[in-house]
Amino acid sequence: MTQRQIRLAFFGVLAAMALAALDGTAVATALPRIVGELHGFDRVSWVVTAYLLASTVTIPLYGKLSDLYGRRNLFVVAIVVFVIGSVLCAASQTMVELVIARGVQGLGAGGLIPLAIATIGDLFSPRERGKIQGYTAGLFGVTSVAGPLLGGLLTDHASWRWIFLINIPVGAVALGVVLVAMKIPRSSREPRIDVAGSAAMIVASTCVLLALVWGGNQYAWGSAEVLTLLAVGGLMCFVFVAAERRAPEPIIALGLFRNRVFTMAIASGSVIGAAMYVVTVYIPIYVQQVVGGSATGAGVVLIPYMLGWVGASMIVGRLVTRTGRYKIYPVVGSIVLTVGFVLLSQLGPGASRLHTIAVMVVTGIGMGPLFQTYTVAVQNAVPSSEIGSSTAALQYIRSMGGALGLAAFAAVLTSRLGSELARRVPAGSVDARRLLEPRDAALRPAVATGARAALAAALDHVYLWCVPLMAFTIICALLLPELPLRTVAPHARVTEQPGGEPQVE
Repeated sequence: MTQRQIRLAFFGVLAAMALAALDGTAVATALPRIVGELHGFDRVSWVVTAYLLASTVTIPLYGKLSDLYGRRNLFVVAIVVFVIGSVLCAASQTMVELVIARGVQGLGAGGLIPLAIATIGDLFSPRERGKIQGYTAGLFGVTSVAGPLLGGLLTDHASWRWIFLINIPVGAVALGVVLVAMKIPRSSREPRIDVAGSAAMIVASTCVLLALVWGGNQYAWGSAEVLTLLAVGGLMCFVFVAAERRAPEPIIALGLFRNRVFTMAIASGSVIGAAMYVVTVYIPIYVQQVVGGSATGAGVVLIPYMLGWVGASMIVGRLVTRTGRYKIYPVVGSIVLTVGFVLLSQLGPGASRLHTIAVMVVTGIGMGPLFQTYTVAVQNAVPSSEIGSSTAALQYIRSMGGALGLAAFAAVLTSRLGSELARRVPAGSVDARRLLEPRDAALRPAVATGARAALAAALDHVYLWCVPLMAFTIICALLLPELPLRTVAPHARVTEQPGGEPQVE
């Protein structure tokens, strides 16, 4: 591939990543309007759940299949399925149709980001990837801010259906660039599909995710439905491990866990995924229901967080490329993130906007060096034939860790909120259905003040629980081996010289 082809292929990778990143943040702003038009409020959670389930369970499949059949082929499949799902979403006339369409869309989305990150591993050497991963972090930062704004604008001034229709031209551009410019050779070994391992992983992931989504909502945590799902999910985990031991081409090679770089990245990634969800979900709740800000204000408070994240990621990426060293950055990032959660636990009803923004910047700076640096370290530590499966495994663990962490912290929040309300709000002043709406106009001022203080104390308790988890990431970072970063890409780039002789760059 020439330098021009590599730059063009990288543009296609960014376009594919933007598809998934924008859609994930833009849809949330349109949900109230969607429910108003399609009705079926009882199914609104499935609009998110169907997408989450389908995208999460397919991540490892895309990674492994791309190692066997070529990154470009699987990229084409993922983009086409995602665009088809987007068209079906835009054409939905009932909530059931939309839920099914979101599932189809998720089947494509599961491949977009892991394949994009794996392709970066194909196009650039580990030494170069530090700087390149900084660009991808910048893309996520921009889409995190632009997604909700774009979703709101399209919903208010056109129709919520345009949130899905806009994926068509972006997907067409990404598909065209991938087909024209991405010429990465596929593996020479004979493809053999791990059917048993794939089936066990899909069933296990689906059962666990459904238990987390339903637990405490549709069903009690101790209900037969939730316990059955968890039991089946646990059993399928054992079946998956047994299948991977015998499979010639396992979805996730168990030998990867003997690689300490991969093991430390996986262990830290599961906790970091949970931390990310805690910040993005609970800070808007704090702003709207404790401080008394608007939904727009809650989004604005997240901007400093993303700016800190993107800025730190881009600076660290350039330093990794310049020095060839990476271990120090997860160590520093984990320490700063731990400090960030300590500061978050000190926020209360009286915190100023400037104080909140400063805390969010610190938390973002701590998060920035973690995602991209661990990815570079893993891709550098595994053979090029396993870049896809190892990258997808890391992404999968982060997603599952985020879902598990969010469910666990939701239980902590609910339990603590109940005790805080009992202590701060007079008995009988507020019913359980309005515990998370302490600013309801029907509440007396004294009751509203007590409810806000109760919610603030409960959120502080959640952030404090995150501190020992962040300390665990410091240990993982300290145990992370630092291997010399390779300076040659997995597939050497060949260009034609004026004299007609090819030269490897």
